[in-house]
Amino acid sequence: MTKAPVEDQRRLLDVQALDTRAQQLVHRRTTLPALATVKEIDGQLADLTTALVASRTAASDLRRELAKAEGDVEQVRTRATRNQQRLDSGAVGAKDAQALVSELESLGRRQEALEEVELEVMERLEAHEDTLAKLDEAHQKTADAKAAALAEVDAQTAEINAQLEVVQADRAKAVDGLDAALVTLYDKIRTQLGGQGAAALRGGRCEGCQLDMNQTDLSAIRAAAPEDVVRCEECGRILVRIKDDRPKE
Repeated sequence: MTKAPVEDQRRLLDVQALDTRAQQLVHRRTTLPALATVKEIDGQLADLTTALVASRTAASDLRRELAKAEGDVEQVRTRATRNQQRLDSGAVGAKDAQALVSELESLGRRQEALEEVELEVMERLEAHEDTLAKLDEAHQKTADAKAAALAEVDAQTAEINAQLEVVQADRAKAVDGLDAALVTLYDKIRTQLGGQGAAALRGGRCEGCQLDMNQTDLSAIRAAAPEDVVRCEECGRILVRIKDDRPKE
């Protein structure tokens, strides 16, 4: 059985309190509300980015479609202008003039149809560009919100880290001079049991697992020498015996 001075065993509770505080600070640092906010915003940014890519692609396709429609209209206009100039010159015969007039009428109808297509594409492009502008604005606002949340995370993390440094320094002082074997055993148990390696035995109850000890175990503990390091039969933690360890009536 491990043995350690009684005072060292009692000081172990101070070490445990500091370790518990450090564990709480680490947990707080990893569960900051601002971190959840950043995660939520990241999801929003991902959705906005996807929407932006789709909208930019659609707008780009419409710009190409509009350019083609404008080119088709311009081509018809150019041909109509050329035909009209030939008619106006009077240099063509009656038969050719009649053909040019017929073609001009056909070109007029064609131009009208193409201009309708051009207008429809322009309206669609305008709608997409309006959507794109709104998406860009929403993306920027969301990115700004993320930056603000990250700044909050950094500030809160720095504050917690400062507190943690103080606790760790206090812990080093609390451990200094303690029985080495006792500290080694404590650290081993603490690692195995999720952070708590020692607990007070008070009123016949282990304050680690919060279970009342049976009379047989209590009798064995009371019979042990003060220097003996005893452990809870239920949870395995080191039990630091408080003066009054008798169960309450």
